[in-house]
Parts: sequence; structure tokens; C-alpha cells
Amino acid sequence: MLKTLISAQDLYNLLQTANAVTATGKPIMVFDCTFDLAKPAIGQQQFDESHIPNAIYVNLDTDLSSKNDLAAASGGRHPLPSRETFANWLSKQGFTNAHQAIVYDRNGSMYCGRLWWMLKWLGHEAVAVLDGGLQAWQAVGGAVQSSNKSTKHKKTTVTETPFAIAATLAPLVTVDRVVQNLGKQGQTIVDARGVPRFRGDVEPLDPAAGHIPGALNRPFTDNFDTSGKFKAVEILQSEYKQLLAGRNPSSVVHQCGSGVTAAANILAMELAGLGRQALFAGSWSEWCSDPNRPVAQG
Repeated sequence: MLKTLISAQDLYNLLQTANAVTATGKPIMVFDCTFDLAKPAIGQQQFDESHIPNAIYVNLDTDLSSKNDLAAASGGRHPLPSRETFANWLSKQGFTNAHQAIVYDRNGSMYCGRLWWMLKWLGHEAVAVLDGGLQAWQAVGGAVQSSNKSTKHKKTTVTETPFAIAATLAPLVTVDRVVQNLGKQGQTIVDARGVPRFRGDVEPLDPAAGHIPGALNRPFTDNFDTSGKFKAVEILQSEYKQLLAGRNPSSVVHQCGSGVTAAANILAMELAGLGRQALFAGSWSEWCSDPNRPVAQG
């Protein structure tokens, strides 16, 4: 089972096997999570131009979020769909509990971590991020297809092979829980946004600038080397231990702007051997939506 990262070369080798299965016989399904917050339609267009053969496109706004839905599992700019809604979507793609999921994007792993985390949230451990994304795939000679040339993935019906929700493998924290534990030793908030947004110098997306009081800043981009791949395990471990400065890794609650890029920090800490921590999915966008919640700057 692949549950954190897979190299482009290893994926290339697996997809050459009969019926594209893992060494343990799990059928592989590849998901392309390419997106652009500023231009939401760009992701689909880029996917249509080129993607890993037979990959399924996943849209952050419509597939991995549930806006204007009273049943949403979180608040913020990208509210999580309920577990039932997301399981139904997976079933419609033909994805079952027997599958191994591989997720990627072409945006420096900015978006694919969201799907990686959401599958864990539904209790599905067999999901891995393609290290280095589409660029790494092409660098090892992996072929790409355009939508008009690719063989469309045959979708099934929900009743044919439904995806079954299991006990969650990725803890989700609500805004009320964050408020309740604010300033307490048992909660360490780690913010994955860039330094200028964290400090409150700029805020291009949300109604208020700054950060949750007491939060630590670890921009998600700091997890990657110059090639766009995750840094070596020992480097990640050293950097996160320095960031936490003696705080218990199990106390960490990850957040970002809207619960998307924080997943890269969750994955990086897991790679570093520091466990799998909770996600505050509503993140800064939900926090600052209530002017009564405190805001820190600097």
C-alpha cells in the first residue's frame, strides 16, 4: 500500500504492469488536481491539454468543496463536503475501497494534498501524492494525453460498486474547538500561508489580514526542494522540530487560508516521522469571518 509519496519513476513502472496494479494487486486510479485560485477554469483547460493517461480531473471548487451547502463539514472559502457526499462522488468515478489512489497537480503540490487528506478522512489509507507532480512524470518520460485523444474513464453508478466510508484516519478540527483551546498548551496552530499573509502585510482573498494569535508560520512551499519534490526526511524532521521548539507534535493543528495547502504540511510532518496531525479545514477564511475572533499581526 502506498500512503504518503510515490516517485514518478515508480508510478511509471507500475502503470506499465498489466491492468496497472500495485505489487499487492490493488488497481490504480490517478487523479489530476490542477487548479488556479485566481482563474478557476484554468485547471480543467490545462488538464484537457495534457494529463497522465486515464487520469480523472478533480476540481477544487466543485468536487473537493461544497459551497452553499448546509451539510458541509466545515466553513471557510472551500467548505469540506460531508463525508457521505464525497463518498458518493468517489463512487461515481468508479473508485472503490480496493483502489490505490495516486494524486497530483502541476502547481507544486499546492492542491493535490487536499484529495490526499480527504481520502484519509474517509478512512482510505491507500492514497499517495506523486512527488514532483506532472513535471516529474514528464521528466522520466511519462506520456501525457489530451482529453480529445484519451480513452474516457468508464464511470460506474453509485449502486454498482459504492465506496464505503470507514473510521477516519485524519482528524478534523472545528473552529469552535480551535477557539476553545486557544492559548492552551495542548494546541499548537501551524499556519501554512506565505509570510506576508501570515504577518498581515497583505490579504488578497479574505476579509481580514493577519493570523490566529499564537500560531506558528510554516509556509507550505518550505517543504519542497528546488526540483519541486519534498525535501529529504531528515531535513523535514530537523525543520519541523526547530519550528515546534519542544512542543509536542501531537498538539499541532494545521491550517492555511481555506484548508487546502495545509495538507502539504500534514504530509511533510508525517514523512518526517512526527505523526499525522489534525486539520482545521475552515482555516483563516473561517476564522476571520467572525469579527469577534481575535486577530494577530506581525
